[in-house]
Amino acid sequence: MRAVNLLPGDEQNQGRKVPPLPVLVGCIGTVVISALLAVMFLSASAGVAKKQTALEQVQAEYAAIPAPAPASPVVAELPQQRQTRVTALATVLGQRVAWDRLLREVSQVVPSDVWLVTLNALAPSIAPAATSATPAGGAAPQQSFMVTGCTYSQDSVARFLSRLSVVPDLSNMTLGKSESSDSGGGGGGGGGQCPQGMFTFILQGAVRAAGAS
Repeated sequence: MRAVNLLPGDEQNQGRKVPPLPVLVGCIGTVVISALLAVMFLSASAGVAKKQTALEQVQAEYAAIPAPAPASPVVAELPQQRQTRVTALATVLGQRVAWDRLLREVSQVVPSDVWLVTLNALAPSIAPAATSATPAGGAAPQQSFMVTGCTYSQDSVARFLSRLSVVPDLSNMTLGKSESSDSGGGGGGGGGQCPQGMFTFILQGAVRAAGAS
């Protein structure tokens, strides 16, 4: 039997040529780069999808927040109310009277032969309201200070009146009444009773507002 060589001969191998090395390197590089780009694309797509999901969740939470209630009209009026109260407070403080100083001044000018029975005084802002019905034409000035007392003579009444006229916190001091207790009027108008033989007097005027000249 004749032997047959089944192995390819050199002639057959010579018919197929191996691609050059640069070509092989280029092909392999292209495949690797394509694979890397595909992996990067898939990774980026997954990241974008995750961030999109997070964004949608945040938007849903924001939409679920209830809208704030409209501002109350009272809040808008607060600045005006504050300014009004500040102005009113400044006005009151500007009209307040140093009563301790006024009483000290009065006590220093009382003559030694004069005894006080009553002393009534109102702040300047209160006195006009109490007698607002007084006619304006020819009417007497508002009286916010009144003192009644007893003394031995009309000269003592006049001396006390002149001293009160120079007290800085008093103004428009006038004589309201001065009569002897023997005349039957015995202090009835002043709310006190003077001994027999003495004079009962009423002096009246106005308390000067703070800062008034």
